[in-house]
Amino acid sequence: MKPLKPKAARARLLEAAASLFYNDGITATGIDTITAKAGVAKMSLYNNFDSKADLVAAFIEARHAEWLALYDARAQKAATARDMILAVFDAYADHANCAYESGFRGCGLLNAAAELPAGDAGRDAVRRHKEHVEGLLLEHLRAISPGNIESVTEKASHLSYLLEGAMSRAGLEGNDARVQQARRIAASLLEAM
Repeated sequence: MKPLKPKAARARLLEAAASLFYNDGITATGIDTITAKAGVAKMSLYNNFDSKADLVAAFIEARHAEWLALYDARAQKAATARDMILAVFDAYADHANCAYESGFRGCGLLNAAAELPAGDAGRDAVRRHKEHVEGLLLEHLRAISPGNIESVTEKASHLSYLLEGAMSRAGLEGNDARVQQARRIAASLLEAM
């Protein structure tokens, strides 16, 4: 068997870890399981990541990038600021509809954060992702109502809470129905602006 190039090994390790972390959890997933699923030697893991914590950080970064790609694809089709807000909800629905080995279990970033201790860098990375999403909502709300900073900031928080609550319920139910419902609620709130 031809040895894998370091970049190929890193990608395979990250892909295997992402699948295992999402399906089974970070704590329940050992290094041996990750390297076996990736089809690489244990040394390949340590040649590409300093530790399991480093691999978890790469997983969180990759999940953030995956969501941004889903959002960017939706945002490119949006014609108005209202459409851009709804694109955030659509990207979360797209996330729920990805082909997961063991089914949809909710937001992979929140699932990861729930396993990490307070003060962990991974939890901070997840918080930054959620703040980024809320920032997108705020940016588009400001375009709709530019002179009303306090009101749009509050609305961005409301939409963010609606989205996160919907994702939590969607994860429990294993489908996108709650995210679709949240999108309809968001659309009606935007109509009232």
